[in-house]
Amino acid sequence: MKLNSILEQPLVYKLFSTLVGAQNSQSVFVNQYVRPVEGMRILDIGCGPGNILDHLPQMDYFGFDFNPFYIESATRRYGHRGQFFCQRVSEAQVFLEQPESFDIVLAIGILHHLEDVEAIRLFEISKRALKKGGRLATFDGCYVDGQSSATKYLLSRDRGQFVRDEKGYADLAKSRFDEVRVSIRHDLLHIPYTHIIMECVK
Repeated sequence: MKLNSILEQPLVYKLFSTLVGAQNSQSVFVNQYVRPVEGMRILDIGCGPGNILDHLPQMDYFGFDFNPFYIESATRRYGHRGQFFCQRVSEAQVFLEQPESFDIVLAIGILHHLEDVEAIRLFEISKRALKKGGRLATFDGCYVDGQSSATKYLLSRDRGQFVRDEKGYADLAKSRFDEVRVSIRHDLLHIPYTHIIMECVK
């Protein structure tokens, strides 16, 4: 069985995430960039098995992912904290029946899995879903100048086939959002890795 297939199993995914230090990276992402407040309404695009809820206060949470195993696991473990749906980004119209109703949209580790057209669709959905002043926060692996060969190798072996450089991600975001704040981090995992975090403000 290939690594990609193995990581589609929620328990294996959680173990791998723990080994590389994903709990710390999620905590930093939430505390420094998402900055949630109890009672906010949040939409999590590509929510996986819902582990981000370990770092969020009580919120009106909606998560969706196209992997049915992740959604089953998320519903079992966090069903009392939110609602979960098995859908792709392009099928997310169900969340837009009440546009401009979310304070925060999350896209954690999802953009590097999407080719440009579907990535732009994610930004369109996010902008429509957000209230005025609301924010989309994204988190992905990223190529930058001066990276070590180990970092470049690990990025090249990522399950996502569309790992971009900083400009590649930022240009996609700016095609739909006027205000995009970009942060580059090299210190969020136990392995050599570079992340780009974007805050896109409506």
